[in-house]
Amino acid sequence: MIDYLIGVDGGGTGTRVRLALPDGTLLAEGSSGPSALLHGIPNAWQSIEQAAAAAFQAAAIPLPPRERIGIGLGLAGVHNKQWAADFIGANPGYAAVALETDAYTTVLGAHEGRPGAIIALGTGSVGEALCEDGSRREVGGWGFPTGDEAGGAWIGMRAVNHVQHVIDGRAAGSAFADAVIAACGGDGNASRNAVQLWLASATQTRYAQLARIVLEHAGSDDTAREIMLEAGRQAGLIAAALDTAGKLPIALCGGLAEPMRAFLPGELLARIVPANGDSAAGALRLIRHNLGKE
Repeated sequence: MIDYLIGVDGGGTGTRVRLALPDGTLLAEGSSGPSALLHGIPNAWQSIEQAAAAAFQAAAIPLPPRERIGIGLGLAGVHNKQWAADFIGANPGYAAVALETDAYTTVLGAHEGRPGAIIALGTGSVGEALCEDGSRREVGGWGFPTGDEAGGAWIGMRAVNHVQHVIDGRAAGSAFADAVIAACGGDGNASRNAVQLWLASATQTRYAQLARIVLEHAGSDDTAREIMLEAGRQAGLIAAALDTAGKLPIALCGGLAEPMRAFLPGELLARIVPANGDSAAGALRLIRHNLGKE
């Protein structure tokens, strides 16, 4: 018999879980390290179990046997069908497992299972829609470095490209360029070599960290502002492709959701609604649906 349900939001930075009773009553939350499938199936399950244990501890409930738990998961990396199959195959004993992309569980959480769309803007970006007829549509989410338009890493890459032009003399310098160069370890005449060294080891996360500098200067620097306006236009293109009829409510999610609002096209901004829940809430809804409880 299933006595507890767990909803999991697992990404490349961390894992968050919600613990609930089968009727949906929330009990506690827990968190741990990353559980994106890119980091490996054993690591993903380890992080999930650590977060689940933290939630049971927060609820002052002794950790029960896994066969008394149903678990719903929205994980980064589920697009890789082999990874997803391997993850399910490595189930350490949970009575029921429902696995989906973190984008889909975000839609379920944001609109409480009703038709709607989300644009998730964080280190990367992705759009997902649950249509009136029950079909699903996904736009973007192709990943770094070729996709994820309007995400933090995409914004950071454009900032670095700008300072390359500044260092070369192809563009005028500015306080914005100086701040990006400094973040890459550059200073004065040593800037070119320092930036090249930074680029040699730059990751998606490190590019995304530069988005903060772009946002800080977008109110005073034309180049920074244009980068953000282009990010807003890209978000608009994602929305248009998600819902060609323009009828679905759209929730902005992720760490860049609020900062991006100032740069969105007016027609998109008019359709934005608050998210009613997050990916972990959507994962709980997913497992409840799979168990016939919703």
